[in-house]
Amino acid sequence: MPTIHATVTQLDHSASLADVRGHPLTIDRPEAKGGQNKGPMGGEALLMGLGGCFMSTLLAAALARNVTLRDTKVEIEGELADAPPRYATIRMRISAHCEPAGELAKLVTLAERGCIVANTLRRAVELQIECLS
Repeated sequence: MPTIHATVTQLDHSASLADVRGHPLTIDRPEAKGGQNKGPMGGEALLMGLGGCFMSTLLAAALARNVTLRDTKVEIEGELADAPPRYATIRMRISAHCEPAGELAKLVTLAERGCIVANTLRRAVELQIECLS
């Protein structure tokens, strides 16, 4: 199976720079949490990744079926659990103008089946963490 590789490098006391395929993303905490607010927190980036993955899968499904989508929006919200720190619930709402009409629900179902991030979150993941020093 293919492997996707990302690197995250420390920038300063709170911020880091994530990179995948030459696409950078600064990750930081808000000032109220000791950061400098240079970018989203990791948990927020997770929601962004879910939305981006779902959107690209939805658009690919529409293109493959000759369906035109306009003003497409994926809104994601995550409800936090108390302990351990994690999302207890993640909700997504998808809206779009769809031509032909009535195809959006079918496309959402296809995107839900094909979205790597949604499939990973739904089924959990084997997480391996190794300390190198």
